[in-house]
Amino acid sequence: MTSPRPKSTAANASSVPWHRPLRQRNYRLFVGIQFAGSTGVWMQRLAQDWLVLQLTGSPAAVGIAVALQFLPMLVVGPLSGVLVDLFPKRRILLVCQTITAILATSLALWNASGTIVVGVVYGCCILLGITSAVDGPARQVFVNEVVGDGNLPAAIGLNSAMAQLGAMAGPALGGLVIAQAGSAAAFAANALLCVLVIVMISAIRPAELHIGEPARRGRGQILAGFRYVRERPKLLLIILLAGLLGAFGMNGPVVLAAFADRVWHSGAAGFGLFNTLSALGALGGALVAPRLQRLGRKAIVASAGLFGLSQLVAALMPTQEFFMILLVLVGFMTLLFLTSAATAVQLEAGAAVRGRVMALYLPLLLGGHALGGLLAGWLTQELGVRAGLVVTGALGMLSAAVIAGLLWLHGRRNAKSI
Repeated sequence: MTSPRPKSTAANASSVPWHRPLRQRNYRLFVGIQFAGSTGVWMQRLAQDWLVLQLTGSPAAVGIAVALQFLPMLVVGPLSGVLVDLFPKRRILLVCQTITAILATSLALWNASGTIVVGVVYGCCILLGITSAVDGPARQVFVNEVVGDGNLPAAIGLNSAMAQLGAMAGPALGGLVIAQAGSAAAFAANALLCVLVIVMISAIRPAELHIGEPARRGRGQILAGFRYVRERPKLLLIILLAGLLGAFGMNGPVVLAAFADRVWHSGAAGFGLFNTLSALGALGGALVAPRLQRLGRKAIVASAGLFGLSQLVAALMPTQEFFMILLVLVGFMTLLFLTSAATAVQLEAGAAVRGRVMALYLPLLLGGHALGGLLAGWLTQELGVRAGLVVTGALGMLSAAVIAGLLWLHGRRNAKSI
């Protein structure tokens, strides 16, 4: 029997001002945790990608690094959702951030010694992927305990925006640090951010958290998340679209590194500048996304199609200046899609299974990103930098069109059954 849909929360999503949750001290800390943590882990990922390119000179090797960072999430993700629903999320976050800090510090010291090899970087990519598979859903769902039900819709929207903005700011900051001081400095910077996040998590007052009843223990808890999503086709299609866009569109580290190295010949400085421009566009997308929340799935699918189109047009730009202008648009559409999709998924998921739903959504998105890194690396090597981005942009547009068609058919089928 299908459990009732959580209509009340989603229906009231636009009734609470986006800034009201910021009145709570714990939530102000949590916004800082979300932004700093997301920024740090994405800085780490970019630094790993750039280091692999330096060690091997191969875009395909960078694609392997991207895959190793995200593919573990496809394996660990469903289990991590159960852990998030069953155990204290604050404690999970402290453990995950401590492990991330150790990884960042180890890479910084090993890289600075000049003896690091690509196999070590690959190993750290895998460990970071496993840690992120638990940390990501825990941070996404912890917002429920921080603000309570009354402010939940506004808090989820702002939370998603901060996470995705950090995903854009991290590569931008990492690119600048690498250009000025090298990869070791970027790893060290992430280690410091991890310490900052640990301090902020520790400063959250447990007595002020809104902790509900824990999820029911027992067999079948992993499959419960799959069943919940399967019984809600519209939710399933949005999650599927996120995975497809992850595979065909979220290939920035590979593409921007290749454009900086092989097309515009601007090196690490250009790489950092490209990521900075994408982050500026992402800031605009983060600000606009909550205002389009009332449009629901239409905004999500439209932003996905425009995301693919902006990538395709960027690939065809004749000069570096025009390419950089398009990168701002790419960043804008990236955040618009990711924030809208993540907010919709959380609002449509029931509180008791939200961890498991997000543990399906995030691994599919980031696992798609891993496959996209391999695809982008292979296309770049076989077809050239520009052609590779044209192909992935076109595939992103096609994905949006297919999901839009399936949503329309599902809507018609429901209308006829009434």
